[in-house]
Amino acid sequence: MADPERTERRLRPAPLLFEPSEAAADPEHFFDLESIEDPRELLARATELTLAFRAATDRAVEFQAAAAAQLADPRRFDRLTPADIAQRAEWTEDYAKKMIEFGRDLLRNNTP
Repeated sequence: MADPERTERRLRPAPLLFEPSEAAADPEHFFDLESIEDPRELLARATELTLAFRAATDRAVEFQAAAAAQLADPRRFDRLTPADIAQRAEWTEDYAKKMIEFGRDLLRNNTP
């Protein structure tokens, strides 16, 4: 059964805008938050960004897991070991094993 909170986050529009490279190079600049003077507006926009980044992180992790599971598939002639996957993803081997299992579950359920 789908987690309604997770589904809600995934369906929520995420107004992430890419910043011009010169703005991104300025360490004081972050999605123009520093220019918002009204604390209510600042809280609202910062919260939107936080939720958008969390949703993006969750989704990216699902894709990592699916890729790890595919790379570890014993039917592949070029399959990788959990240690190889861990090294490529900069994970521990134990974490790679967990991600492979998570990815297999996702692929069985036809997600992501």
